[in-house]
Amino acid sequence: MHEQVARKVALVQAIEQADQQRRVLSDDDRRYASRSANELAQWEASGTKSALTPELFLHQRAEQILKRIAERHPAFAHFAARRDWLRAIGLALPAVAFLVGAFVDRISDPHRVDLLSAPLLSIVLWNLLVVLVLLLSFVVPALRARRAEPGWPASQLACWKLHVPRKMPGPLVPGLTRFAVSWAELSRPLTAVRVRRIMHLSAACLALGVIASLYLRGMVSEYRAGWESTFLSDAQVHALLTLLFLPVTTLFQMPGFSIAEVRALQFSQPASPAGGALWVHLHAGTLFLLVVLPRGILGCMAWWKENRLAKNFPIDLGQPYFRQLTDQLATAAPAVLRVLPYSFAIDETRDRNLATVAKILLGEKARVMLRPAISYGEEPESALQGSTLDDPDITLTAVLFNLSATPEKENHGVLLDFLLRKPARGIAVLIDESAYLERVGTQAGGEARVRERIDLWRRFCELHNVAATIVNLHNPQARQADLERGLAAPVPAR
Repeated sequence: MHEQVARKVALVQAIEQADQQRRVLSDDDRRYASRSANELAQWEASGTKSALTPELFLHQRAEQILKRIAERHPAFAHFAARRDWLRAIGLALPAVAFLVGAFVDRISDPHRVDLLSAPLLSIVLWNLLVVLVLLLSFVVPALRARRAEPGWPASQLACWKLHVPRKMPGPLVPGLTRFAVSWAELSRPLTAVRVRRIMHLSAACLALGVIASLYLRGMVSEYRAGWESTFLSDAQVHALLTLLFLPVTTLFQMPGFSIAEVRALQFSQPASPAGGALWVHLHAGTLFLLVVLPRGILGCMAWWKENRLAKNFPIDLGQPYFRQLTDQLATAAPAVLRVLPYSFAIDETRDRNLATVAKILLGEKARVMLRPAISYGEEPESALQGSTLDDPDITLTAVLFNLSATPEKENHGVLLDFLLRKPARGIAVLIDESAYLERVGTQAGGEARVRERIDLWRRFCELHNVAATIVNLHNPQARQADLERGLAAPVPAR
């Protein structure tokens, strides 16, 4: 799925999940969008003689819904059509860097080439340091892991590049806020690559600006090459310049220079008749070999990776929200809900109704994979030994607790923390209220006790970064609204 398509799909997902009261999109709006999208996707697939894919259907559906919302709320149309300003920065910053490089050496006398130019040495040394760190990151595990994580600029840009306009209608604000947070997380890897590409190309353009300035001014001005230093002797300056210009003199077979020639180039000495052409070539060649070439290569590599990520944007279509929408497509595989009961004996009725819960959550084709119950106090590692939590055939893994139990950090919390550390597609929590309702629901004040216990479980699950959804395995339809809305966005594993 392309980045722009993924953005529309993620925007619609956030709006629908936040629109619990159906104030933005009614059920009729959603059903109409799905029907229209199915027809349009089939027509497009037939026209291109390609398969009808979930990506194509979701794209068409997102277009239908965004168009409907834009017609009702003009302020939303501007938000939906907004372009990523990071792309504009990617064009503007290298151009600015080139201009800065073109004028950076004009700070001093524009008619001389300073062999110990602070701007030149700073540009070369900084870029050598950056390239060295990047090379080390490929061989040092700690640096390689750190390089794989988005840095501070990427993280901040991912969070700042989206904001909700102030004049947006109230019902849309929760959905757009949710989208801003989720999209920042989804696009962070792509943003990181984009930032690296911009930084590499800007560094290369800065050096190109210096090179261009040296040659263009040399056309209309006569340079005098030289140096001056309070602390360095002519021998030390010769050694420094020999090391600095070694790649150029070696690769391009350019003539070297002696200590006597360097001594004669001191600005305190009479002007050298040799002029500055040789030193301009040495400066330009050094900048090209040590800055422009490596940074250009790194920038092209980042650009290639950026295009690959943009064309194959990593959005998980196995989430329950997407599985519900694409369940009716002919190409859709049956969704699988894996249930892990904790200290909970599942009888025949509850087992049968788990299948109903799965269909409400994941579509009519969904089926249940019920695992053996985990004993109270059992260590998660031993209880789940042999289970593949990141099995690609599993759509959603749900832990099933009994509302009759009181949540405990040492037992229930340990299990949730263990599951959230594993690379599962998503972890959800189902809490069955049926047994507790039978025991206390008909007593005086029973309804209040049930609500208090539900609130306790929900707060407990929030502390462990997972949302709790209440189910009734004796009468699944009693909690159908919660199933359709509360479990729509399971918390991904950390």
